[in-house]
Formats: sequence, structure tokens, C-alpha cells
Amino acid sequence: MSESNRRSHFERRKSLLPIAALAGLLLGGVAQNVLAFSFDDVAEKARSLSEQGYSEPEHNLPEELRNLDFGQYEQIQFKRDRDVWSGDDVPFTLSFFHEGMHYDSAIDLHSVDEQGNVRDFAFNSNDYTYGDLDLSDDVKNSDDLGIAGFKINYDLNDSERNDETMVFLGASYFRVVGENQVYGVSGRGLAVDTGLTSGEEFPRFREFWVVKPTKSSQYLTVFALLDSASVTGAYRFVLRPGSDTVVDVKSRLFLRRPIEKLGVAPLTSMYLFGAAQPSSSTNYRPAIHDSNGLLVSDSQNGWIWRPLSNPSKLMINEQATPRLRGFGLMQRGHQFADYQDIDNRYDLRPSAWVEPQNEWGAGKIELIQIPTPNETNDNIVSMWLPETSPDPETPVDFDYRFTVTKNESRYFDASLAWVEQTRRSQGEVMKDNLVRESDGTTAFVVDFQGPSLAGLNADANVAVQASVGDNGELVSTRAVPNPATGGWRLFVKINRNDDNAPLDIRAHLSQNNKRLTETWYYRLPANG
Repeated sequence: MSESNRRSHFERRKSLLPIAALAGLLLGGVAQNVLAFSFDDVAEKARSLSEQGYSEPEHNLPEELRNLDFGQYEQIQFKRDRDVWSGDDVPFTLSFFHEGMHYDSAIDLHSVDEQGNVRDFAFNSNDYTYGDLDLSDDVKNSDDLGIAGFKINYDLNDSERNDETMVFLGASYFRVVGENQVYGVSGRGLAVDTGLTSGEEFPRFREFWVVKPTKSSQYLTVFALLDSASVTGAYRFVLRPGSDTVVDVKSRLFLRRPIEKLGVAPLTSMYLFGAAQPSSSTNYRPAIHDSNGLLVSDSQNGWIWRPLSNPSKLMINEQATPRLRGFGLMQRGHQFADYQDIDNRYDLRPSAWVEPQNEWGAGKIELIQIPTPNETNDNIVSMWLPETSPDPETPVDFDYRFTVTKNESRYFDASLAWVEQTRRSQGEVMKDNLVRESDGTTAFVVDFQGPSLAGLNADANVAVQASVGDNGELVSTRAVPNPATGGWRLFVKINRNDDNAPLDIRAHLSQNNKRLTETWYYRLPANG
């Protein structure tokens, strides 16, 4: 990963996901001999913890560290020659994050060897460089300092040193990349009451156990203990790096109280503008986003593609999923020409796909879209919500596979064409003198591509199935072959009744009542 790409990860995320920065700690402590260590051990800790009263984590940062801005915090760098296990000839190493700025609470972090021996990680200021920061020795060596988070390094890109592959930092957030990818969309262990007026609760991973790899290990196992005022949980992450990095997540939750909104496998991303919602100001970059759509697959509704937007006011809506097959915040489009950004390389940001591995039951996918004036804020959240809130008396298990990829075709239905791009424009009519004039409508141009459309010419009886919500009217639709791509292009024109309210628009292509494409579902933001 180049320095510019690596830096782009740390130059972002000041709201939902705080910015990450380089920092580190040293392995220390005395081994604690145990017979074994497994997910069940963490689950027992979570169960026991749920029966106790909740205690807020300590926040004891010295003011010199608490008052750092991002640029200052970024100067605190972990010394890569001190990566844990770097001298053991194993494929994975660990490095760690310093406390500072809003990362003001420490985690407990341990390693576990093959015999089940648990060894603690301890803070040592000698593991860091502090750049130009004029921090006193008393601050650097404060007894109140601890581990803020950690990252897992692996030789993804044949570099001279292992590349950062997975990061745990802040609440229950984690990020993952694969080969030739840079950080974009994030995962979270759990979301509680997100989007409610009562306020969101942020469960945090308070303790981790990382299983030391062997020389031949192709994966790394991390156990985590989750805690908040409402819930505790045991987690196991099995990281398998590669061109598409896969993380198998196993979780067991113990509720301390009924939870109104329990968000399972939440994803967080950023959408500022793009072809579906062009920038309101002049910008040489045609798009700025980590993800440009939400893809959902369930047993009843099939495959639905929802282009994202940056609304002028908060938008929250849900899609029922009788039996979820998978969902993800996706970055469809990885051509540099789509973004033209040599610093942040949005073309290298992967999609994230969540696929249940046990029975979740009926529920719904929620999409939250938050206004943002710039790309420093994560403003997109999606998660699965159970139809019925779990009973606090009964633990619940949610297991899933989390995959990051730039090869989105692996999540296309082979029998359907998919949305290649969505473009928004003013509606036009062409006069007899060939001059195009606005007709007062809002137009969308949607390109579909896939094997179901291959070889279909203009006489193929392809029909448009489209509808709009109560706040508008469908003016016209048409679909024509796209000779440049080999797919089909859909034109949709709409009028909205009230610009102060959103409007839902759905469309797909069919032939002789047989569906040819996934469903394109766009929510036109209010005043947008």
C-alpha cells in the first residue's frame, strides 16, 4: 500500500467512525497458564458480565494528549521494527494504537499460544516516535495510558514489510482490506438504537485475545468481548487475507435490557456526490464516495440495488427481509476515470458484503443516509434488524461472513443483469431544429449489464416495469440497447409533487413477463 493510499485512510473519519492514526505498544506481562482458550470462554465472560452492573470505561488521558488535533495525533507513529511476532517468521504481525484525541479509553489486549497460554500486552512509550510533538516525559509515561486499538499486518502486496490488513479502533469498529485495496467502508460489532431520538449507544470491544499464528498459518483468529449499558457479547473473528479478504464472524449476545433497535452486522461508509447526485459546486472529481449503493438479496424480493445519496436532511428507510441472503455497501466502479483522485484513490476502495452463516429469521435492512458537507464524515449506515427484539433472558447468536472485494460480480445473480451505473439529469426534449431543451422533469439514466441481456436487440420486446411513490408521478420510461457496453439503457422521467419530501422510484426490465434485471430502487432526497 503506497504512502499516499495509507495516508488517505488516516485523513478521514471525524464523525461516525473516528480517524485512525499510527501508534504502538509493546508485548509484556507474565504468561497465565490455562488449559485451553476458545469462543466459549469469551461467551462465559460475556454472560457473567451481563449479570453485573455496567461500568463506564475510564477516561484518564492527560490534557496534552486529549487536546491533540488530528494532524498532531497522526505524528505518533508505531516503530514498525517492533511489530509483535516480527522476528518469529510467522505470516501475521501486530502493531498498536496510542491513546490520544478522542481515543481516550484503553482496551485489554492479550495473545494466546497453541497451548492456550494467555500473555498480556502492555504499553511502553519507547515503542513510538512522537514527531514534532512537544510531549513531556510525564505524559508519555503516564500510568493512565494504555492500548487504544490494534492493527493486523500481512504480506498482501509483496511489499518490503507487511501491509496493514485489519484494524480495530474505536467502539466496536473494524476495517479490512484485500490486495490492492485501500480503506473505505467499515464494519462494526453491533449498533444499538441508531437513528433514534433517544440517542445512539455505542457498544465497545473492551478486551481482545489474538491467537498467535504458526509459520504455516493462512488465517488469524481474534476473540473479542463486547460491553455496553444494554448488552454484552462474545465475538470471534477469523481473518483470511487475500485478493478478496474474508472475515468469518461468530457472535453471541447477552442483553441486559430490552433493546428497541438491535443493529446486527452494521456497515458504515461515505457518500458525498457522484453520477446519481452530481456535485452542486464545480469539482474536477466526478465522484467522491467510499460506496455508491446498497445491495440486498433476500428470499422474497430477490436482488435490489439502491444507489446512495447525500440528502439535505436525515433519511431513514427499511426493507423487509423474510430471509436474508446477504447485504452490502458496494463500490460499483473501480476505474480511475470515475473519480480522478490521485490522493484518496476512491477507485481502490472495496465493497463490503455480509452473508449470514446461521439462521437469523425474519427482519429488515435499514439504510440511514445523513447529510454531510464534505468527505471527512461517514454519513451512510446500513444494518440488519430482527423483526422481533430478542428476549433479554435468552442469548442470541449471529454468525456471518464479511468479505471486502473489488470484484462485485461475485454478488450478481447469474440469471439477472445488474445496474452498472446510475446518472441523474434534467429531463429533455429535442426540438425540430435538434436543440435539446428542458421539459421540467427529473431524469435518470440507468445502465444494466449482464448475460440476460446479451444478444437482445431493439426488437426483443424488452419491457420496463417502473413505479413511483405517492409524492410524484412517472412521466415516461423507455429502454434501448446500449451498443457501447452490450447492455441496455433505461431512461426514467419523473415529476415530484413536494420537493420538501423524498420520492421513491423503482424499476427493472423484463421480457415476456420474465425478469431480466435486478431491481433499481432510488430514493430521491428531499430538496435534492
